Amino acid sequence: MKRLRVRPSGNGPRTPVVLAVPALLAVAFLVLPLVGVLVRTDWASFAGHLTQPGTVQALKLSLLVSFWALGLSLLLGVPLAWLLARVPFRGKALVRSLVLLPMVLPPTVGGVALLLAFGRRGLLGPWLESTFGITLPFHTSGAVVAATFVAMPFLVISLEGALGGLRPRYEETAASLGASPVRVFFTVTLPMVAPGLLAGAALTWARALGEFGATITFAGNLPGTTQTLPLQVYLLLQEEPEAATSVSLLLLAIAMGVLVALRGRWTGTPASPRRTAPAPEPEPMPEPGPGPSPETAGAALPGGEADGGRWALRAEVGGFTELALDADPGTTIAVVGPNGAGKTTLLRALLGLTPRAHATLRLGDADVTELPPHRRRVAWVPQDGALFPHLSALSNTAYGLRAHGVPRAEARRAAQAWLDRLGVGRLSHRRPAQLSGGQAQRVALARALATRPRLLLLDEPLAALDQTTRAHVRHTLRSHLAGFGGVCLIVTHDPVEAVSLADRVLVLEDGRTLQDASPGEVSRHPRSPWVARMLGSNAWPGAASAEGLALDGGGALVAAEPPPPGTRALAIIAPEAVAVHREKPGGSPRNVWPGTVREITASGSRLRVLVTSDRAPDLVAEITPQAAAELGLADGVSVWTGVKATEVTVVTL
Repeated sequence: MKRLRVRPSGNGPRTPVVLAVPALLAVAFLVLPLVGVLVRTDWASFAGHLTQPGTVQALKLSLLVSFWALGLSLLLGVPLAWLLARVPFRGKALVRSLVLLPMVLPPTVGGVALLLAFGRRGLLGPWLESTFGITLPFHTSGAVVAATFVAMPFLVISLEGALGGLRPRYEETAASLGASPVRVFFTVTLPMVAPGLLAGAALTWARALGEFGATITFAGNLPGTTQTLPLQVYLLLQEEPEAATSVSLLLLAIAMGVLVALRGRWTGTPASPRRTAPAPEPEPMPEPGPGPSPETAGAALPGGEADGGRWALRAEVGGFTELALDADPGTTIAVVGPNGAGKTTLLRALLGLTPRAHATLRLGDADVTELPPHRRRVAWVPQDGALFPHLSALSNTAYGLRAHGVPRAEARRAAQAWLDRLGVGRLSHRRPAQLSGGQAQRVALARALATRPRLLLLDEPLAALDQTTRAHVRHTLRSHLAGFGGVCLIVTHDPVEAVSLADRVLVLEDGRTLQDASPGEVSRHPRSPWVARMLGSNAWPGAASAEGLALDGGGALVAAEPPPPGTRALAIIAPEAVAVHREKPGGSPRNVWPGTVREITASGSRLRVLVTSDRAPDLVAEITPQAAAELGLADGVSVWTGVKATEVTVVTL
């Protein structure tokens, strides 16, 4: 028997009838009672029912109670949602369950619980009455408490979901710019989770407006005092059913209006910033000028030192990452290493943002080890810049200055000067979604430099940019780092960035320092296979033998100057030193292996050929396109590779 299927109005798959029919029945089950209200409403008397004195009085009281309940929910629920979303503590799951309990608790049971807690014979009721003269039961304030009790969880769960969807890097970046936790909360966190806050507030208000069970149990049903609109409906059902239907329709319309306005955004998860009509990257980028003058860009930070300060770096990091850093003012250090080496952990330890590692940190003459992140004068630029999406480029750049107490007008003048300096001054009115990647990165850099930090941390600042834009931003960054009076650490996977921007290269592996030397020394004698491959060379670890190296991956390599036998070493072979043949070569090469071409990629005007072999580790050769054509190279072609012993550089580990 052929099974029936329902085809949706599109090109998607058909919906099985076995699922479609119950779904339609569920919709009918939920909609039919609402249709009943519409059908049974006496439309001729509708306006008259709503304008009856008792109904008007109950409506006014409902609005009063619901808005007071909303205010209390915002006052108490917003901090609670933040605590649940941001602060780890034991018993969080239990606290969350208790917060959500009123959502599943029968309202009358909630009213009984409130009576036993705040009634005249309850746990706190006698104390409230004797100390403050407050009596909640059978009073309007009791109706407010009952509505708050059942409605506040809607705000908490909605806002907690929004906070959970907000990546902490925005708040951490704000802290690195000098903003206190309270300032970060009100200027960054709340604006970015505004959709969740509004959704939760709307649901809370609607729920408080329709509260019945807890109110009648705890506060009673006193006309003009606690008789809200839902309680009025309950009384009208016994005396005037037609009027009860009209008032029910009013409450139904209000609730439906709230849900339609929210359009399903129950959790209010913050949306990712969209790039709308980004401006094209200026080509060529304006050459940086001599730097902002003290009058325009040197906004004095309250309690801070004058422009031109010099701050050395002295740090000892322990935990997952263990190392010591010692750098003079004006030093730029490139931090490199494979994924998981501890690069980002190092930056976060210097910022004071991670429990995985702890840094004893001195900047200049000041020991900032015990200071919170916003007082360390350590500025951080994440990989994507983390520009605050609700602020313009100018407001983003001025944010750190304002956090340090600089007057608004002065902060904006200094911010505009920094944006002009980095070639994006004409974009100061745009928000991050309207900026290209390169423009956003320069704004983020201007924002960090405007606060005159003592330590500047850049986490792969150019990784998300295209090659042309990367070259422009690298040029700008180099010009600014040349005059920077502190120390700059740049996490990068780009050898060009490491060589062109840094005075030193710090190589990390498993959270430890493997090499700390000048870019030239690291390029000539890398002590890490990963760094050697990052620089474009072949790197084979092994143990020294009489003629060369016994490779860890199997096979042997002949080297002209091997270290003493048994020494752990790394063999470095430049790709251009690898010869590729279709037949076994004769003559001078002492290292010859058969292999198979697995990949051919372009590298500038040359080709890089990956050759695999069962006699040696994978080997990359660099040849011209003409040579590749003459050899007939393609994926799967068998070849021979040769390397002279004099072309092998051996670095002891």
